Amino acid sequence: MTQSSNMWGGRFSEGPSALLRALNDSFHFDRELLAEDVEGSIAWAREIARAGVLTAEEADAVVAALSRIPTTELSVVGCRLSEPSRLEDSSSALANRQQPTDAPATIYEDVHSFVEQQLREQVGALAGKLHTGRSRNDQVATDLRLWLKKACDDFDALTRALARALAEKALAESATAMPGYTHLKQAEPVTFGHWCMAYVEMLRRDLSRIADAKNRGDECPLGSAALAGTPLAIDRERLAQSLGFARATRNSLDAVSDRDLAAEYLFASSMLLSHLSRLSEDLIFMTSDEAGYAELPDAMATGSSRMPQKKNPDVLELTRGHAARSIGELTGFLALLKGLPLAYNKDLQLDKEPLFRTRTLLAVLLPALTSLVAGLKINTAKMRAAAASPLLLATDAADELAAKGIPFREAHEIVSRQVVESSSRRGDQPLDDSTTRRLDDSLAKKNAIGGTAPNRVEAAAQAALETL
Repeated sequence: MTQSSNMWGGRFSEGPSALLRALNDSFHFDRELLAEDVEGSIAWAREIARAGVLTAEEADAVVAALSRIPTTELSVVGCRLSEPSRLEDSSSALANRQQPTDAPATIYEDVHSFVEQQLREQVGALAGKLHTGRSRNDQVATDLRLWLKKACDDFDALTRALARALAEKALAESATAMPGYTHLKQAEPVTFGHWCMAYVEMLRRDLSRIADAKNRGDECPLGSAALAGTPLAIDRERLAQSLGFARATRNSLDAVSDRDLAAEYLFASSMLLSHLSRLSEDLIFMTSDEAGYAELPDAMATGSSRMPQKKNPDVLELTRGHAARSIGELTGFLALLKGLPLAYNKDLQLDKEPLFRTRTLLAVLLPALTSLVAGLKINTAKMRAAAASPLLLATDAADELAAKGIPFREAHEIVSRQVVESSSRRGDQPLDDSTTRRLDDSLAKKNAIGGTAPNRVEAAAQAALETL
């Protein structure tokens, strides 16, 4: 074991056993935080130089050495996703990345010991000064906050891209009539554009949710030390701002053990995936042979090894499956936190893997759904024919009677009896001019804010595209 692979042990007469290390060491997954650990260490070196712990020359040497540490070779993500123009390339990198060898994981306890050893190999004993006034407790809390801020930015960019694809589809299909459903039974006519905009609204709430979470969590724990605060005369607000945080944390006990932003990120992701699971279920039905309202793009569907005619909605089904798993990630994370006494506890080492898995999932899943929505082929004629069924216009018939002065409850009963009588003797009827006019009138009447009238849908889609 190298000297700095174990950052503790002075009071121990022997090193940790292989069994302890197998359970305790976390470098095989927390190397994901490598770039953030280097970033935080550079900021700390500069701040403790101002406090007189390092000379200017020592600080320059430490910062230069830290800057030379490769921060992508061992990073699980490797390619940052904050730039929207790089989202597709980044998603590919996430999907196809090569895992680093297991050799370093047998040497280093965690990412912090790895960084310190890399620094020691360049500057010698000077590396030991960097840890003055700092603990791995506030170090990892800072690393994770930095990582989560970037993960929130990814969430935002990827979700916006999907919301834009839906809004563009809504604009194109603002007048495309289709059946609206309640209880999975045909209810009233709506437009496909209106259906698209329903999910845009869900995604906008998801965007608001992640923005609120990021704002609440935009605090820097560095300088909280192990739990009681650093004894060094540093300016924690200046330190926070140097790392891009809005402010410093206000209580050192809370700072080293607070994982609220992590929990909110998982909740926002779980909520987002729940919305996407609903979208997927709708599209699985719409693209079924029975409904036939739409067809999946070939690039976003799979076939069968046995049945030549099959076109399977695997992307949509996997979305449902991942939504279920995300609920488990969130539930497990909250269970991890709920019984911890102040301040730091080793249980918190287990907080990172659900976050890493979730960010990696969103980076692949959201672009796939964006591509699927953009390439969806709408069967306008079949949608419109289904929407023009007299059964779907029954509510309009009751409204028309009510407009003539008949109490709506009586009008409802009259039309209900007519529906029963006509259903017993009616087969499928072809669309005629009268039915088409009634369908168009039905849609046009739903012109209040939030309604399915084509002009309302078009305006809503345009407004969404402007804000997204």
